[in-house]
Amino acid sequence: MNSNDYVKFITQTFVQYMEQPKSERKKQRIERKQEKAPVLFRWFGIVPYLLFYGMKGTKKRNH
Repeated sequence: MNSNDYVKFITQTFVQYMEQPKSERKKQRIERKQEKAPVLFRWFGIVPYLLFYGMKGTKKRNH
């Protein structure tokens, strides 16, 4: 891909984004945010979840 193609792609993407109503852009931003994995999972994988649910299960058994 040469630089002209790249500039053309970026320009088209930007124009499409700017032509959308502001409410639509805001809705898409919120949807993308909700689809993201939680921070602990992104940074450390599944280990924090295993520890959290393991400790949560032992607390229920003790009471």
